[in-house]
Amino acid sequence: MKYLDEFRDGDLAKNIARDIRQTVTRKWSLMEVCGGQTHSIVRNGIDQLLDGAVEMIHGPGCPVCVTPLELIDKALAIASQPGVIFCSFGDMLRVPGSKVDLFRVKADGGDIRVVYSPLDALQIARQNPEREVVFFGIGFETTAPANAMAVHQAKLQGIRNFSMLVSHVLVPPAIEAILNSPKCRVQAFLAAGHVCSVMGYWQYYPLVERYRVPIVITGFEPLDLLEGIRRTVHLLEAGTPQVENAYERAVCFEGNQPAQKLLSEVFEVADRAWRGIGVIPKSGWRLSEPYRDFDAELRFDVAGITAEESPLCHSGEVLQGNLKPNECPSFGTACTPRKPLGATMVSSEGACAAYYNYGRFVALESIH
Repeated sequence: MKYLDEFRDGDLAKNIARDIRQTVTRKWSLMEVCGGQTHSIVRNGIDQLLDGAVEMIHGPGCPVCVTPLELIDKALAIASQPGVIFCSFGDMLRVPGSKVDLFRVKADGGDIRVVYSPLDALQIARQNPEREVVFFGIGFETTAPANAMAVHQAKLQGIRNFSMLVSHVLVPPAIEAILNSPKCRVQAFLAAGHVCSVMGYWQYYPLVERYRVPIVITGFEPLDLLEGIRRTVHLLEAGTPQVENAYERAVCFEGNQPAQKLLSEVFEVADRAWRGIGVIPKSGWRLSEPYRDFDAELRFDVAGITAEESPLCHSGEVLQGNLKPNECPSFGTACTPRKPLGATMVSSEGACAAYYNYGRFVALESIH
């Protein structure tokens, strides 16, 4: 298919990989901050193709995975209430809470519906004025404009039986938290193209200046990722940390300014808890004061719910890049897609799911 197959050319991939191998004078550690990129890297064997030249460290780029356990439990509490229609994207239904998941609540009689857009949930609210309709609004900057538009339309149209359980997180503060960690091994970052298509990439310049690490914006197809890695390696070898855009067909410097204007109206920056990581200051959004009435957490009085992670789950270390999924003692044994301990094993963008689905049951070191 045009615009797709051309970014999956095997011969071109080998040429770019050869250039990377010929350029490096040492092994470099790069982090991709996007679960979609993680799956593409593992599915296409890019990390294995570059083994010995580049180590790919998988970061906290899966929005489902970083949604805190206590917020999952709040979703479960709301979805279990009579008279509630709880709407979500499908990948949230199997994410385990402290005891059950949304599929179990649905099996027990909860009215839980999979939607493809928050505007679908808004339409359900129009059609069911006697019911409370809640949309589980998670994600990075990529999905935030659509969620903001749904809340904006609800206020504009006076749809009072609609609310949103918000768990939006932001990429730049996560990168800074990783760089500030005493365990940090990351020497450069691949930034997610879809996030930058919304927000631009002007936010990355202060991080590069302060921490002296290259950040290269790239896409999701094999050639996109290899080209991003190639550019990053050249910057590292030259000792010239910079921001580069390797995804120019979709990303511009300033981003989508109408979307940013809407986001600044509907949301405000707030501290956010990240599952397995903890609270990162100013790393997320919550509904701003004019839209606070649409906050499901306040409407259903679930703010006091707390939760503790299973001691068997090491997803926090995986999300921070301190542990490869197949290095977790529970991987593939106590934790599988059928009986997951954490979201990283069931999310379509989770690193543990990528390793499980594509057969990475042993570490690379044990193969050689």
